[in-house]
Amino acid sequence: MTSRRKVREGTVVSDKMDKTVVVLVERLVKHPQYRKYRRQRRRYKAHDEQNRCRVGDRVRIIEVRPLSAQKRWAVQAILERSEAGGEMEVPA
Repeated sequence: MTSRRKVREGTVVSDKMDKTVVVLVERLVKHPQYRKYRRQRRRYKAHDEQNRCRVGDRVRIIEVRPLSAQKRWAVQAILERSEAGGEMEVPA
């Protein structure tokens, strides 16, 4: 049986909270009238039980039950580690 949970891939943009990371997910969406692709960004707060994620890591997050007022996602896997250990610039 396949899982009905949603899965997203994105980049960690903040790891300052305890057991929580902020993941920026980007996707391309075609404009209905002009047929051009636009980049849509969304930030998700995800649960990171062992605090293993760092800023710049590429991660896969999965939908889970509500863990707090804003946290409904959990880190499933770290796909790629960031070489830069410092802060990552977040687009506005």
